[in-house]
Amino acid sequence: MTSAALVGRRTALVVATAMTASGVAQAAYPDRPIRLVIPYGGGGQTDIVSRLIGDGMAQHLGQVVLPDNRLGAAGDIAAELVSRAPADGYTILSGSTGTLGGVNAALYRNPGYDWQHDLMPLGLFCTAQNVILTHASLPVRTLAEFIDYVRVHPDSVPYASSGIGATTHLSMEMLLEQAGGLRMIHVPYRQSTQGMTDLLAGRVKARCLGLPEAEPVKADPNIRALAVTGAARNPQWPDVPTVAETLPGFEAVNAFALGLPARTPANIVVRLSTALNDALVSDTVRAGFLRVGADPAAPNTPAEASAFLRQRGERWAALIRRLEIAVQ
Repeated sequence: MTSAALVGRRTALVVATAMTASGVAQAAYPDRPIRLVIPYGGGGQTDIVSRLIGDGMAQHLGQVVLPDNRLGAAGDIAAELVSRAPADGYTILSGSTGTLGGVNAALYRNPGYDWQHDLMPLGLFCTAQNVILTHASLPVRTLAEFIDYVRVHPDSVPYASSGIGATTHLSMEMLLEQAGGLRMIHVPYRQSTQGMTDLLAGRVKARCLGLPEAEPVKADPNIRALAVTGAARNPQWPDVPTVAETLPGFEAVNAFALGLPARTPANIVVRLSTALNDALVSDTVRAGFLRVGADPAAPNTPAEASAFLRQRGERWAALIRRLEIAVQ
């Protein structure tokens, strides 16, 4: 055998060995815990539903999915962290239309990442209606009475949200717009549970809150549930009418999706997408979502999730532009 042939044979052997090793490494994914970055604090609706899907996926991945709460800037802090993480499948974002659908790009001049190029949606995992809550001291018992009260008392009724640009904030602003351009005092909270504490104490008089977070306090005598924001009543809140029963055509829901660094290899995307969709057809996961008032998503692809988030995100972005909502 000539020296050239020997070199060629050795080169082929090295390439073949490398390819085999690569295949083994890919097949072994994941071989350590996965971090799920959650952009809101513990006990909030995003945290609740994110932990449910994380636990469900862990059953199919054979690895623990560890929640990592990174608060601030309507999810931008969490999204920036994930966008700069290694694209190896071990850092996942629990995202929304804010971070994965362009809403935050309409709010922040420099969010710290490019949502269209630095991140990619992996898949939707649930949607959730909001509920309009008022403190019992406010002399209203229906949404119509609430609207009339705010109309008579402009710029005097404080309402809480989990931050400027959060879907709960935008849902309330959409309600006020469709009710005739009403004005309230917006009180954004960094920690959503602090807003609920202040509502229960009467320090703020109203708030729009995701059903998963509202579920534990639904029977509290200090608050009243006036309406839910979906197209139909929620089975967990059957006696609470929809906003659309007072303002026809109104609908505002939260959409939750997982996201990855944009450079994540295709084989890892497929592995995670399969685990997500397997979790979404699990009776345990679906029951968990329904128990807290959320609607589990049907199995879906990254492309389908991306199209959905962009379409919903543009609706919120248009509202931001109309009302000239900005981060101070």
